[in-house]
This record gives sequence, C-alpha cells and structure tokens, in this order.
Amino acid sequence: MYIDVFNKVVDSDDFTVGGGSASALAGAMAAGMASMVAKLSMAKPVNLTQEEYTAMSKELDELAQTLLKGSEQDTEAYCMIKDAFALPKSTDKEKEVRKQAVRDAAYQAALVPKNNGYNNKRVYELVCRLEGSSNPACLSDLMSAKYLSESGVKGCVLNIQANLSMIKDEARTREMEEAMEDLGKGMM
Repeated sequence: MYIDVFNKVVDSDDFTVGGGSASALAGAMAAGMASMVAKLSMAKPVNLTQEEYTAMSKELDELAQTLLKGSEQDTEAYCMIKDAFALPKSTDKEKEVRKQAVRDAAYQAALVPKNNGYNNKRVYELVCRLEGSSNPACLSDLMSAKYLSESGVKGCVLNIQANLSMIKDEARTREMEEAMEDLGKGMM
C-alpha cells in the first residue's frame, strides 16, 4: 500500500499525489535511516546510553510508520478537495453546499500536512540529537536523514500554505498560520 503511494509520487501522470505526500515520505525515509543509525551506534555508544539509542530507535520507527500513513492521508485530503469542487453549483443551495464542502476539505488538506510537518520536525530533532553521538561510519546516512526530514518540514509548510486561501474561517486560518510559523522555527 505504501509502495503504491511512492509509485504515484514518481508517476508524473498521476495528479492525485503531490508535494504533501512526498514530504511525508521524505520524513518516513529519514526516520527509518535515523533509526538504523541509532541501532548501529549501540555496539559502541558515543555520548548516549544503549537505552537512549533504543528509545530513539523505537520512536523513529513509530514516526516512520506514522509518516507513511500520513502520505496516504495527504492524497485522501487532496481527493476531498477535488470531490468538493466537483459538486453541483446550479442553484444557490448547491453553491452554498459546495462552498462549505470546499472550505472543509481545504481545512483537512491543511491539517494533514500540519500533522506530517510536526512528525517530520520530530524526526529532525532526533537526528540532530544523534549528530556527534552516533557511529561515525554512519555519518552519510545520518546527514541524509537530516536533509530529508528538513525538506519534509518545508514541504509540509508549503502544502499548508497552498490550502489557506480556501479555508475562509478565521480561527482555522490562524491555527494554520501559527503552525507554519512554529514549524519554520529553526528550520527555514
């Protein structure tokens, strides 16, 4: 199922999977690689205990699975927007129903990358904690994880921003603007 999302991300003819899914997948890959680095660092601990490596690895494995699911959720949220725009708009009542459906779908399409962004940011924080405290032979893996998770956060912020203008609800818009600012701290 997750391979399907990945295949859709690299398929330029599939328009249902975009930057939000790609950003979540970047975070999932980063989490998996960082977990591997933590596990490979247990044999000869560097500045951390084996228990700390184990706890980090466990959390990173969970984040990887959460972000994989998040990549699918992002595609589903985009499809909600497509479906909302496809609603009839012949009468005033239909127009109002359609307008509200677009707003609700846009909120969901911003909420998913918000959650994925925070999960990506947590991966980034754990990777930073491993820097200088992990097996030196794994530096390229760790730095790849760092760049992937950073890219994942930035992509999620852009995805939130892309949906803001359609939300039309002041409280929800403010919520997303605050999340974008918070996600950007120390990242951009």
